[in-house]
Amino acid sequence: MKKAGILNRHLAGAIAELGHGDGVLICDAGMPIPAGPRVVDLAFRTGVPSFAEVLDGLLDELVVEGSTAAKEIREANPEASALLTDRFPAALTHISHDDLKALSADARLIVRTGEARPYANVLLRCGVFF
Repeated sequence: MKKAGILNRHLAGAIAELGHGDGVLICDAGMPIPAGPRVVDLAFRTGVPSFAEVLDGLLDELVVEGSTAAKEIREANPEASALLTDRFPAALTHISHDDLKALSADARLIVRTGEARPYANVLLRCGVFF
């Protein structure tokens, strides 16, 4: 049995399959999930697990070369906006929420959280460790 890192077997397995350039969407409980990408639904109760918890857990496991969030997050959810700015000081771009939803259809993996605050979504682009 694993003793550290991501213990959810579905999520750990999906992470192991990711490659350079693959997209990973971490989303709140209300984000529409498109057909196609693999989905690991971690939502348990409202707010559990939080967007921040899942983001930080994935960042411990992934190499990220870019990230994209909805520009609406800045006004609608300043706390999540500050979190993303802190985690991605040079690699965060903003687009409209509708454009982010459209891009999510091309993600390789979607991880749904229990987050219940608006626009707590980010699309990560996987990098390489060398």
